[in-house]
Amino acid sequence: MINMINAEHANLLKLSPSERLLLAQDLWDSLNPEDFPLTDLQKAELDRRKVSCQANPDSCSPWDDVKRRIIERHG
Repeated sequence: MINMINAEHANLLKLSPSERLLLAQDLWDSLNPEDFPLTDLQKAELDRRKVSCQANPDSCSPWDDVKRRIIERHG
């Protein structure tokens, strides 16, 4: 079984970069949020940030703004 997985892995690495990217995207899209439940620590951090943003909305940015700034800085 391990040898078969290693052979498949080697074949996947022979794909072109764009093909590997599409495969990675397909794999990512196949995941569900329920597959990766948040830890209690992560939930507490999200709750803390939510309370902070609600208390001071000017200190927070919507995701679309954050994403746009990232793209502008890093392409």
